[in-house]
Amino acid sequence: MKKVILYSLAGIFMLMLSADLFAQNVTIYGVLRPRFENRHGYKTIFPENGQPANFVSQRSRLGLKFTNDKFKVGFSLQNVSVWGETGTLSKSDVNGTAIHEAWGEILFSDIFSIKAGRQEIIYDDHRIFGSVDWAQQGRSHDALIFKINPNENNSIDVGVAYNALGETLYKQDYMTNNYKTFQYAHWHGQFDGFGVSVLALNNGMPYKNPNDTTYNGNARENVAYSQTAGPRFTYKNDLIETNAAFYYQLGRRTVINGLPNGNDTIMNIGAFYLSADVAFKIASMFSIGTGFEFLSGNDEKEIADSQNGKETEKAFAPLYGTNHKFNGWMDYFYVNNHFNSVGLIDIYVPLKFNKNKFSVMLIPHLFMTAGKLYRQERDENWRPIFNEDYTPKMKEFKKLLGGEVDLVFAYAFTKSVVVKAGYSRMFATESMEYLKVTQKDKANTWGWVMLIFKPMFYQSK
Repeated sequence: MKKVILYSLAGIFMLMLSADLFAQNVTIYGVLRPRFENRHGYKTIFPENGQPANFVSQRSRLGLKFTNDKFKVGFSLQNVSVWGETGTLSKSDVNGTAIHEAWGEILFSDIFSIKAGRQEIIYDDHRIFGSVDWAQQGRSHDALIFKINPNENNSIDVGVAYNALGETLYKQDYMTNNYKTFQYAHWHGQFDGFGVSVLALNNGMPYKNPNDTTYNGNARENVAYSQTAGPRFTYKNDLIETNAAFYYQLGRRTVINGLPNGNDTIMNIGAFYLSADVAFKIASMFSIGTGFEFLSGNDEKEIADSQNGKETEKAFAPLYGTNHKFNGWMDYFYVNNHFNSVGLIDIYVPLKFNKNKFSVMLIPHLFMTAGKLYRQERDENWRPIFNEDYTPKMKEFKKLLGGEVDLVFAYAFTKSVVVKAGYSRMFATESMEYLKVTQKDKANTWGWVMLIFKPMFYQSK
């Protein structure tokens, strides 16, 4: 750890010196972000007689960016921790230091460049590709991106990624909960107040194929490819801002067995996503909007009635997006949960107030299932109910899952120091209770306070 810090500081010093001598641009910055949370129903319905969780997590990040007329380099180190998990006399941290970004970009011309290494990939509103900045660790990819900017109004990115567990002499199965490979293309055009984007992603997930075995009968790694494609449209002027998007998913998706020697299965996909929103600026300090998202889902009754079970996966997967940004900040949907499920309809009404250094945002949500929720009934003690012939007693539940209200305050002491605080409450229905497979408590709440420090340690002129 000490050697890493010393080497990093030495490299930073040399870059500072070279920037001053040769007029190259160097930026050295930091991020320090402690956040207190009280979780009493975060991500799932709070269990009866449970105790809320209280903790402080922290991101500590040091970053560097270097630019001249031939290339760019970005590098950031970070430590993610929870206060108290490392003792006051410990010699090392639980998580240690990790590299969040380490990339280089060759500038062949004003039009064309190639960017390679570990990097954040962000497009449009973060729905399919996002940085997941709310999570203290964030998200970054090991990827190669070809960047084409024919003019100031158009940009085209073509990206590829290929993952392995390490250096080997022979092929090694990549059996992780991560993609094996992906390829994508993204185009964005800006025409005055109008914006248009098109994304096409080919995503490859590894799985064990029982029809492809080694000499001793073990299943080999294969890759199932799914495709996500669609456009996004935006319009903005001084009084109104609108957005609309549509994505369709097809191809094949893996269903992980999870056992060391077990085989996985694959399933055809037919899923889609649709969203639209509009915001009106009522006054210089206040805006009101409305919007919806539709993420297709499975019909559980249809699956239960079918002799062959589920033949097509109808649940849309937002893949590598910043899912905390969408569908309520309590993360009941698509934040390491709710995939391959009944989908979601989210109707929301954002209210925003902003004056000087202070801002407030209030967003009520109404949640419904896109597909049919069909589960075994349970008694008042949450025990499964059976029919007289001992078959499960099934019931189709209403689409309404409940509502959520999110409230957040922010105050900027300076450009580099901001304090934020939020409070959310989920009003869950019986359908949400069965979706989350837990009895609902009288109140599902989540509160947090976060300090954000973003110092600029050095910036060459």
